[in-house]
Amino acid sequence: MNVYKGFQNIQKIPNPVLTIGTFDGVHLGHQKIIEQLNREAEEIGGESVLFTFYPHPRMVLYPEDHGLQLIQTQVEKIDKLRRMGLQNVIIHPFSREFSRLSALEFVRDYLVNRLHVKKMVIGYDHQFGKNREGSIDFLKEVSGTYGFEVREILAQEIDEVNISSTKIRNALLAGDMELTTAYLGEPYEFFGKVIAGQAIGRELGYPTANIDIESEIKILPKSGVYAANILLPDGSVKEGMLNIGVRPSVGMATNKTCIEIHVLDFNGDLYGSHVTVQLLSRFRSEKKFDSLFELTEQLQQDEKDIRSYFSTQL
Repeated sequence: MNVYKGFQNIQKIPNPVLTIGTFDGVHLGHQKIIEQLNREAEEIGGESVLFTFYPHPRMVLYPEDHGLQLIQTQVEKIDKLRRMGLQNVIIHPFSREFSRLSALEFVRDYLVNRLHVKKMVIGYDHQFGKNREGSIDFLKEVSGTYGFEVREILAQEIDEVNISSTKIRNALLAGDMELTTAYLGEPYEFFGKVIAGQAIGRELGYPTANIDIESEIKILPKSGVYAANILLPDGSVKEGMLNIGVRPSVGMATNKTCIEIHVLDFNGDLYGSHVTVQLLSRFRSEKKFDSLFELTEQLQQDEKDIRSYFSTQL
């Protein structure tokens, strides 16, 4: 997959078949559009293209109060788009100046004059451009003038999967990983760097890898203990028990949300490595323990429960 930042150094894309959007999560609804995009491109000997933006428009238009929580970071999104078979993604820098472009200016100056788009695949309710004046009806009106076709993804084609990024965020905030997985078509995951922690887990016999996801706007699931898979730097996948929260127990409390995973049956050193973690199922809420003895007893029970969970997944 070719990844372009704006139109600098962009190669000529043959017969571009394009869609537009943020595609946060690349959920089953998005996947349906990408699959259609790829089919349409193949039919005309062209290539599929996603035109998206970074930073997210809300971060630019409402810098002090955007309240943004994304399901994926840019790295995670690009990885999933690549796995979906998308051929090109154009990540255009979003700015206030860019936001003032009318839908006509955007289509004419960017999609037609620069990209030479041949076909657009757009959802029935998608809107873009200044004041969201661009719509499927607008595209159909101007397509003849500018020499491209429009393929509308009808309501029943999108609504039958009954998925939205908002529904996924709500499922994550409820800690419902099974529903989240169903919406995404695969487990929710995050990518991050293993950093040094307090090493209390090691003292208790449960050493953990503390993970910094290096993003302030990626949404995290409800705090608690989870069964998780971790993809290690050598490509192997290990099972683990993961905690998300502020670690309220004695000697561990913090005002910052921490992510730490005890990798089952693993003794290596991961400090400084980048890993991918998939959350599979939530087992319990985060609890406060008044002694390290009580905490250790709970960790032993967590390990028993999570090992039992993994044994049933085989």
